[in-house]
Amino acid sequence: MHKRRLAILGSTGSIGRQTLDVVRQHPDLFEIELLTANTSSDLLIRQAIEFNANSVVIRDEARYREVADALEPHYIKVFTGMDSICSLAAGDNVDIVVTAMVGFSGLESTVAAIRAGKTVALANKETLVAAGKLVTEMAVKHNAAILPVDSEHSAIFQCLQGSHGAEIEKIHLTASGGPFREWPEEKIAAATKEQALRHPKWNMGSKITIDSATMMNKGLEIIEAKWLFSVEPERINVVVHPQSVIHSMVEFADGAVIAQLGHPDMREPIQYALSYPARLPLDNRKLDFAELASLTFHAPDKKKFPALELAYEAIARGGNMACIMNAANEEAVSAFLHDRIGFYGITDIVAECMDGVDFVGEPTLEDIFATNDAARRRAQEIISKKNL
Repeated sequence: MHKRRLAILGSTGSIGRQTLDVVRQHPDLFEIELLTANTSSDLLIRQAIEFNANSVVIRDEARYREVADALEPHYIKVFTGMDSICSLAAGDNVDIVVTAMVGFSGLESTVAAIRAGKTVALANKETLVAAGKLVTEMAVKHNAAILPVDSEHSAIFQCLQGSHGAEIEKIHLTASGGPFREWPEEKIAAATKEQALRHPKWNMGSKITIDSATMMNKGLEIIEAKWLFSVEPERINVVVHPQSVIHSMVEFADGAVIAQLGHPDMREPIQYALSYPARLPLDNRKLDFAELASLTFHAPDKKKFPALELAYEAIARGGNMACIMNAANEEAVSAFLHDRIGFYGITDIVAECMDGVDFVGEPTLEDIFATNDAARRRAQEIISKKNL
């Protein structure tokens, strides 16, 4: 395997930090060309020096001088703003772009990488949720590979490697169930952000952890799976698997089911995307099947977790509806984290926006950006009224 040059967009977040841990384990195979961060200037500076990055981008212009002064003695180039991220990610010195930015903000840079024909290690769910049809068509046009980093989609991707092109009968997306899996509905309604942020299995950023608690993350993954694997939603099943050992499964026409297993550790799917099709050693905890007391599964409670039905509705309605759902969810999660709404207010706001924002049946990329703005404005209006 030849050395691969990486751009990590969102290097200071959870996925970005774990990507750099993979690079630490294989410095002979990966080198860092570009690191980007939104506001975490201190960590970005430390990462850039440790990995001798060619360039960094700090999106927050107010922190540019701090980063530039710190990195000048190391001859590391420093830029600011989204335009810089897009142009540098598309540069000839980059082989793989790891899109680890959180939320809709990752779409613009992912599109830039795809248009440049880059291999994209996709950790940003919202890109395919908001603009799946456009992004996948663009990837085909520009011969850009999209390799999934999400543990569930990586599992599906890995299961398909030995299928020799056999048609998928069904995808089984596994879910931990989040912190409220066994809580009654009335207790969930009163849940605090501190309770929602205590994920039983995964250590993630606050936004995706709240999405796990509402099960919106699984709704986003349903939509993402549709576009990644060209599977209609009726063939995508969600199953709650509290042990989080099986990361997802693929069922074929003869009834055979292939599963991918491992301890909850995001470095494994990250590394597979970076090294594909090779498999590299990884210093992580390995499964001991004798220690596995049991693996259990059950259907999700869609009444307690209405986000799943909202996701299936968004797919069925098509057009820009998933973009509306995603934008409203991002605003609602932020409001919950700032104690402005209750837990079920998140999905209530999403549902209201899906009914109240203008629908576009065949959106362009410009329509998607306009829809995102409109849905956020509508969500903010609803949140403000709840706080009067």
